Amino acid sequence: MWSLGGLLIKSIDLNPLAVTGVRSAIAALVILAFVPRPKFTWSKRQVGAAVAYAATAIFFVAANRFTTATNAIMLMFTAPIYVALLSQRFLKEKTTSTDLVVICTTLGGMTLFFLDYLGPSGVFGNVLAMLGGIAFAGFTILMRLQKDGSPLESVLLGNVITALIGIPFLVGRMPSAPDWPPLLLLGVVQLGLPYVLYSRAIKHVSALDAILVPVLEPLLSPMWVFLMLGETPGSWAAVGAMVILVSATFRYLGPLLKGRTIFERTSSPLSSVSSAKLRR
Repeated sequence: MWSLGGLLIKSIDLNPLAVTGVRSAIAALVILAFVPRPKFTWSKRQVGAAVAYAATAIFFVAANRFTTATNAIMLMFTAPIYVALLSQRFLKEKTTSTDLVVICTTLGGMTLFFLDYLGPSGVFGNVLAMLGGIAFAGFTILMRLQKDGSPLESVLLGNVITALIGIPFLVGRMPSAPDWPPLLLLGVVQLGLPYVLYSRAIKHVSALDAILVPVLEPLLSPMWVFLMLGETPGSWAAVGAMVILVSATFRYLGPLLKGRTIFERTSSPLSSVSSAKLRR
């Protein structure tokens, strides 16, 4: 469901911040259906996760308008690098040698995205996507730190913040009739429902697992954009995407070949579930 973001965003002729605001307003209503009585503690972790979520949403939508869908989604998912570096300090979740290999290859793949000629707007879009990756990592850590509570409230609050920031940009340019179907799909199918599921799943996996596993689905984003809009990534970006995909897949082949699930590995001393938590 997350993978539909690039296609739907590029199908809407509105200011990127306006798109972000409407999308989050709709997503907030969806989440309220699952949390009719949200418990806002206004703790630093809850509010911090909400702010990081809002930043992630804004950077992602804006990046999709300035660069290709491939660049936007793949640079967003450099977040595992930052999560792995921060997890040991804040969550006491140790980074293994395999994790370090994934981090290095992901970083190498990320640099390839900047080797294609992009033009000023393309470079700007890439930078926005990288900032989105940093915000996404912060969101993951802070969500993970709420594993014994209800992280979904942070997502709800983050959508409210994003809506308050983005909706004013509708002034002077309201959505047209063709804009509403993709906006509704963005709010319900691409954002609201996936985060309901994600907020529940994050209680049972490590922060690095929480941010690496979902990488596989958003890789479909460039495919949808290519099939529907004909947008193709640059040659170096395509290689970079493959590097990141292979490294993320390698991250999970080891435990599976040994007959261990992600959940079993998470409960090991190397990835303690009893620590605080977060994610994307």
